[in-house]
Amino acid sequence: MNPHPLASFRFCPRCGASGFADHDTRSRRCPACGFVYYHNASASTVAVIFNPRGELLVTRRALEPARGTLDLPGGFVDPGESLDEGLLREVREETGAEAEIEEYLFSLPNTYTYSGFEVHTADAFFRCRLKAGEQPQAADDAAELLWLPAEEIRPEDFGLASIREGVRRILRSLPSEHPQKIGFTKK
Repeated sequence: MNPHPLASFRFCPRCGASGFADHDTRSRRCPACGFVYYHNASASTVAVIFNPRGELLVTRRALEPARGTLDLPGGFVDPGESLDEGLLREVREETGAEAEIEEYLFSLPNTYTYSGFEVHTADAFFRCRLKAGEQPQAADDAAELLWLPAEEIRPEDFGLASIREGVRRILRSLPSEHPQKIGFTKK
């Protein structure tokens, strides 16, 4: 049996009292002040960017988790940001390039281990394009940027579970004559 997702939280974040205990499967409650904290998924975004040649922009992760594996540009949405704002900021931070969102594609759950704590995420995938004249360069937590033709993309090279599954979905949806055009249908 997995421990409660907040098992490492022993003290109330509001009053500091000990005894911060399981309230239900997603929350803990303080017996002293009554504060209840729910463990909810964090919002995260993923950019699916193809160039006119049908190559997908991928990053190589510079940091843990999954350091050295492939990834897609994106990351956590900051407090006060919309999904769109967070996505465009993350693309800018990781590539130095400005992008435009073309379409929401799908979302997938993920678990991202950070500082020994499992962060559950809801990863929203968006088809994007770089603005005219933009030349992406690896920055921030991207060690390298690569443009990969669809036939060279292997989902198993991507280190995060949601990204691997997202890449599988993307590859299944690509029409052979125009790989930069993702052909998702509503289900």
